[in-house]
Amino acid sequence: MSDTPNPPKPSKQASKERLVLPVAAATRFILVGTHYPENLGAAARAMKVMGLTRLTLVGPSRLARPEHPMAVKMAVKSYEVLSQAARVDTLAEALVGVDFSLGTSGRTGLRRVLPLTTAAQELVRRAGAGSRGEGEQLAVVFGNEKTGLSDADLALCDACLRIPMAAAQPSINLAQACQLVAYQLFVTGLAEREGDHRSAPPSC
Repeated sequence: MSDTPNPPKPSKQASKERLVLPVAAATRFILVGTHYPENLGAAARAMKVMGLTRLTLVGPSRLARPEHPMAVKMAVKSYEVLSQAARVDTLAEALVGVDFSLGTSGRTGLRRVLPLTTAAQELVRRAGAGSRGEGEQLAVVFGNEKTGLSDADLALCDACLRIPMAAAQPSINLAQACQLVAYQLFVTGLAEREGDHRSAPPSC
C-alpha cells in the first residue's frame, strides 16, 4: 500500500472559475445581418468557450433572434451570451466606443488585410495584455451568411481580417469563422499572459 497521499481534488467553485484574458474582456463580436438562428446560437457557443461574452447584433433577420428556439438549442450552456447581446440597426452604432475594429472578409483585392495570426497579435497588443494596464476597446465584425460584409461596412472598419483557406471555397460558415477567430485570440492572449508571468520578477 502506498504512503503517497492522493492529490486534493479541485473544489467545485474553482472548477467553475472562468479564465478571462484581457483581449477577451476588451473584444466584442459584431454580427451584421445574420440570417439563421442556428448560426447565431453556434456563434455564441464559440465565443463563450474561448472566454468571449460581448456580442452585438446589427439588423438580424426576423428569425435570427436570441430567443428563437434553434438559437437557444445551438447555444449550449451559452444562453447568457445571447440574452445579453446588444441589438442595433447599423454597424456605425455598433462601433460606437470601439477604438479598433477588424472586418472579416474572404474577398481578394482588399486593402489593409491582416492574416488571422497577425490580427490576433494586434488585438492582444491593443488590449493591453498582462501587466501593461488598460487597453483599447476592440471589435471583430462578421458579415451575413450569403454576402458577407459590404464595401460600406468594411470602410467603417480599421482593417480587414482574412482566414486562410486551402480550397477554392468562397467562404466558411459564420459560426465556424467565429470559432476560428475566438480560438486564435485565446491562444495568442494566453501565450502573452504566460510570457508576462515568466518575465515578472519573483515575488518576495
